[in-house]
Amino acid sequence: MDAVDDNELYPIGDVARRTGLSVSAIRFYADAEVIVPTGHTDAGYRLYDIQAIARLELVRTLRELGASLDDIRRLLADETTLHDLATAHLALVERQTRRLQARRAVLRTIVKQHTATEQVSLMHKLVSMSDDDRNRLIDEFWDEVTTDLNVHPSFAEQLHRMRPNLPEEPATEQLEAWIELADLVQDGDFRQEVRQFLHNSFSAGSKALEMTSPETMARIEQHRLVEVEVATAQQSGLPVDSPEARELVDRLVASTAEFTAHVAGECDVDELRRQMATPDRTSAAHQHAEQFVTQFSGLFDRYVSLMATIDGTPQPDPGDVAETEDWIAAVLTADSGQPASGT
Repeated sequence: MDAVDDNELYPIGDVARRTGLSVSAIRFYADAEVIVPTGHTDAGYRLYDIQAIARLELVRTLRELGASLDDIRRLLADETTLHDLATAHLALVERQTRRLQARRAVLRTIVKQHTATEQVSLMHKLVSMSDDDRNRLIDEFWDEVTTDLNVHPSFAEQLHRMRPNLPEEPATEQLEAWIELADLVQDGDFRQEVRQFLHNSFSAGSKALEMTSPETMARIEQHRLVEVEVATAQQSGLPVDSPEARELVDRLVASTAEFTAHVAGECDVDELRRQMATPDRTSAAHQHAEQFVTQFSGLFDRYVSLMATIDGTPQPDPGDVAETEDWIAAVLTADSGQPASGT
């Protein structure tokens, strides 16, 4: 912008060039008594001083931000503050943004999934749900798949806690994930698969009740956290002959032994260390465990992945279990001075 003189009056053409407003817009604001001319030429042409030009620039910015003429008049008349005006319009813009994000999520889902016409209103309803509505939908899913399941009540409650928490201002990707998850949990075939899996996994008998008791579930969670530590150490490249690696694997062996004794009633720790030092992936027990994990992952991976997207947490990455097992074996054999199996 050219240098300006505080005492100089500028014709409307110069004002338009300096403010980026059209001449007609400047005239409109003058006629609407938002920013009136500072003076006129002898021929009646409008003139503006530097303060009026600054106010016109402010008007242009506020109009681009969605402020009404009445709001701007009140601001210029000192009947409101810029902070209060900005606060009110920020709330308005945020509401509009949420509505636009919801619309975008629905439209993107329609494009991706070639959605049927009759599903459009349902998807719009899904993205407009309240937190209570979303929780109710997930609860209905877990209620149905756990009905008559022979497990401890606390286990069913834990399943109910596997629910997403859509943030107050979700991204489009989070809304899309919620639409897909809501559609998934309402799918009759998926519900039947989950129900069948749970009932097959927890057959009738006192053992199922014991395995799903709060004590057992707490032990499982404690053991899982140790496994996460070990996997993280392996993925970080922690040397197998380091004291830190030995301490971690010793904790894993102790945790595994404690859990095995809790479930089976006894555990030979030396035999357990030998088995972990020479993992046999052809054993019936190992294959049975892999089959369970494969079935669980195949059924719940999409649910868990969508929930992670909605929550805004890192996508679950099970990693390479075999690599972690080999790293554990290497730590144990390094500790005993024996070469790792297959090396």
